[in-house]
Amino acid sequence: MRRILTVLTAAWLIGSPALAQDQTPDTIARVAVTRDGACWTADYDLALGRPAFAFVVSALLREGRRPWRPDRWTVQTPGVEIARIGNYDVLKSTDGRDLPRRIRIVMRPMGGDLEAEYSPSLVFSDGAVALFSEQFDLIPLDSAEAARDLPADLNGVELPGGLTEATWRDRAGPVLFRGERQASVTAADAETYVLFGGTDPDQGEAIAAVVDPSLPAWLKEELERFTPQVMDYYAAHVGPRRGDRPTVMVSWSGPADNLSSMAGSVLPNLIVIDFEGEGVLEPSPEVLARARWFFGHESAHFWLGSQGLRYEVARDAWITEGGADVMAVRALAALDPTYDAREELQREIDDCIDLTTGKSVVTAAGRGELRTNYACGAVFWLVMEAVAEKDVFGVLADLIADNPEGVLTRQEWLDHLDLVSNDRSLSYDIDRLLDQGAADPAILIASLLRRAGVDFQMVAGQPELD
Repeated sequence: MRRILTVLTAAWLIGSPALAQDQTPDTIARVAVTRDGACWTADYDLALGRPAFAFVVSALLREGRRPWRPDRWTVQTPGVEIARIGNYDVLKSTDGRDLPRRIRIVMRPMGGDLEAEYSPSLVFSDGAVALFSEQFDLIPLDSAEAARDLPADLNGVELPGGLTEATWRDRAGPVLFRGERQASVTAADAETYVLFGGTDPDQGEAIAAVVDPSLPAWLKEELERFTPQVMDYYAAHVGPRRGDRPTVMVSWSGPADNLSSMAGSVLPNLIVIDFEGEGVLEPSPEVLARARWFFGHESAHFWLGSQGLRYEVARDAWITEGGADVMAVRALAALDPTYDAREELQREIDDCIDLTTGKSVVTAAGRGELRTNYACGAVFWLVMEAVAEKDVFGVLADLIADNPEGVLTRQEWLDHLDLVSNDRSLSYDIDRLLDQGAADPAILIASLLRRAGVDFQMVAGQPELD
């Protein structure tokens, strides 16, 4: 999910009169984020005169596909509001004139997972809250309506202006920033979570953990036992990960009825996880296997994802999400002889078929069907494994060696498939699924698996792994 903001590509920036006239500072805005008891505020000091600024973190809530700021942020400064315009939440003046240079927002941090974006806040049962640093970042606009021209994917886009510098402080005591408690912290482009309150991390040998005190005990024990084990497995089979010992932040959203939810993401040296639902209260064999697979998937992103080899643009998230799925399956099968890898991989095939009938993979995020990237990406990696005659770890090690800059494009992935398969028809058909979907994806996927040498049978018109 990390954004690579390096290349000027957006037409709405070229020749902007306002940008041409201003000597834009490196810092376009400063924001002081403060907790004072039950009151949370974000006080902006704008360095640029603009009628509107878009928020970089503007993804929709996964549940209900609706904006999250209306329920959590209230603007107190007269003549200023937050509106949804295009794909972005926009801080704008009500009269179209330049915004006041100082703006106050009152916040109510809440749990909730966003679509293909880091959650704005993790809320712990003891009152501690972790805030995602980049949710306060701004993009200056010449008008509020200009937000409609912003590309939904900011990877590879050089944003105008500069950085938003944030200061975090808690009247009750120091905040936790990158593993250390400090009275206050000021940083820009921090790409992390800042913890207000709570306890200091448990300093394990392989990971440091900040765990909600109400998290079911078995989950905490499994997190601390299995996560270092699976990370050691990845390091042994792919190579050492980048960075120092990681921290894991785990929140607990409560035992909601008829729910079993595990949501997570990875930032540099940090895994953030939220559990919810009565379905994870007890470690049944099914739930235990799912939790281990989940820890394996999130840990895999240190090698394939935000901190390791990453995609170029968000529509290629199938590379990292599908790859992390297969990494977790292969590792868990090696570490737990009772684990049924076939069942998980069959689920990937079934879901990819269901989600690409007449629908492309690259447009799945816009439809809110993010599962497509995981399932179809896993199918494509199964094809890659089979033709390369290597497991996902061996293939990934080769790709890392061939891409020292740390970015893997779709074309580079497909070129590697052509190289190891000597059969360009495979990448041609994957291209079709990526860009168009298929009228009958079961037939197309079965053909891919057959040509790659994956063992399966056709059952009721669907490929079933042996």
